Amino acid sequence: MTFKHFNPQQARTHVKRATIGVFGGSGFYKFLKKYDEVTVETPYGFPSAALKLSKIGPRSVAFLPRHGEHHQYPPQTVPYRANIFALKSIGVERVLGPCAVGSLNPKRKPGDFVICDQFVNFTSGRRDTFYDGPETTHISSADPYCPELRKIAKSVAKEIGLPFHYGGTVVVIQGPRFSTRAESVFFRKQGWDVINMTQYPEAVLARELEMCYANISLVTDYDSGLEGDPAVKPVTHEEVIRTFNENIANLRTLITRIIEAVPVERSCDCGSALKGARLSA
Repeated sequence: MTFKHFNPQQARTHVKRATIGVFGGSGFYKFLKKYDEVTVETPYGFPSAALKLSKIGPRSVAFLPRHGEHHQYPPQTVPYRANIFALKSIGVERVLGPCAVGSLNPKRKPGDFVICDQFVNFTSGRRDTFYDGPETTHISSADPYCPELRKIAKSVAKEIGLPFHYGGTVVVIQGPRFSTRAESVFFRKQGWDVINMTQYPEAVLARELEMCYANISLVTDYDSGLEGDPAVKPVTHEEVIRTFNENIANLRTLITRIIEAVPVERSCDCGSALKGARLSA
């Protein structure tokens, strides 16, 4: 669906509003205990599920499982544009994007959290922009994750005693298959830290709508195994879900405390990402 003359900044206003959005990833399909559901249709179709709206303290929050409530959307078919636009349309300014990742670095162990600051895109064919013309738009992706949210996540993780790594590069692959051993070795040799299938284009779409976005990665496995340790087997989906479930309480606590610590006003530059990004004839 193409809307060349539609400005995604002109999002439809809904009665129910939220200022913070949370995506649920593999194994993270529920977050809020009590909520109102809002069904949103966007110019890019329907999002993965109805939005769940509630409050955490004084903050209004919207939760959306990116793969759908029954994991019916594999990573290459997630309606990323509809998901981001739906959050924008109800007033969301900040987005937390927790996800399961495989480790490419033996120092990033299963159960650890990684607050990434960079990504490398190895996906293909995904609809990854709101701006297909006629107005050409080039946003900066030099630092794709919100520095303010990342610092808050670091402070909270340290305060509650979670094992975490501040900074790291996530390489995003197309999926739905996992890596070959050769691919995994290649990624490790580049010095990249973790591997995932959904961070692109989710993060850049949020930036295109001038929303803050932070990635909270939970390490669930060692991708194709751990060099020098034959006992560590290649990842399976069963292992991902098992490890995620073992750490779901920590993830919920981390996300909740981050939301509680977020200030009302933004002090980052995410809200002005489009300044100077458009080319006019």
